[in-house]
Amino acid sequence: MHKHCLIIGASGDIGKAIAVQLANEGFTLSLHYYKNEQIINDLFKALPDEVIMESVQGDLRTEKGISQFIQSVSFQPTHVVFANGQSLNCLLQETTNESMDELFYVHVKALWRITKAFLPSMIRNQYGNFIVISSIWGEIGASSEVIYSSVKGAQNSFVKALAKEVAINNIRINGISPGLIRTKMNAHLTKQEECMLTNEIPANRMGTTKEVADLAAFLVKDSASYINGEIIKIDGAW
Repeated sequence: MHKHCLIIGASGDIGKAIAVQLANEGFTLSLHYYKNEQIINDLFKALPDEVIMESVQGDLRTEKGISQFIQSVSFQPTHVVFANGQSLNCLLQETTNESMDELFYVHVKALWRITKAFLPSMIRNQYGNFIVISSIWGEIGASSEVIYSSVKGAQNSFVKALAKEVAINNIRINGISPGLIRTKMNAHLTKQEECMLTNEIPANRMGTTKEVADLAAFLVKDSASYINGEIIKIDGAW
């Protein structure tokens, strides 16, 4: 069966790494981005012409934006990777309602709506795969990241629950729970802060986007067909 993957958040560091890895695995791709079109253009240049079938801009922070994005996708995916994200480092009592809404839509409502939109074709074909890039904060929580932790926890519950509904249809949904990964999201850390964090990690280093992409590429393989409804940590034993 031809495998076509829709990557939500393909312009992010992890999304881009997954796009490159899946292209190497023989997938064709539909790539979502919000603002950073240049990253998508770079992927077009770096990958063979036949790999990227389309790029679709979408603002997933609102109901309207989610609906417009879904309607703009031209190719039905056999696989969907949710690698989009929006961080928020803020005390709960200082968090605005607007920020709460944005994180809910980006991480939860978009996940629900996009999955619902493309699930029927997978059920008809009795084949499909979803990967959700979550976070360790979705499992253990983080001070000053209460809303981010909450929406990541919701993603984890979604993975576990939906797997029970669709496993009978040969559809799998798994989550990846990264720890401290070297991405733009963590670029704000000072050298001292980075050192303090890596000292807490038994592996004594940050993870790489390539390592996350390798795990995603394994989970979509048919050889991983009995792995379903799991949230797999990749955090250097942190």
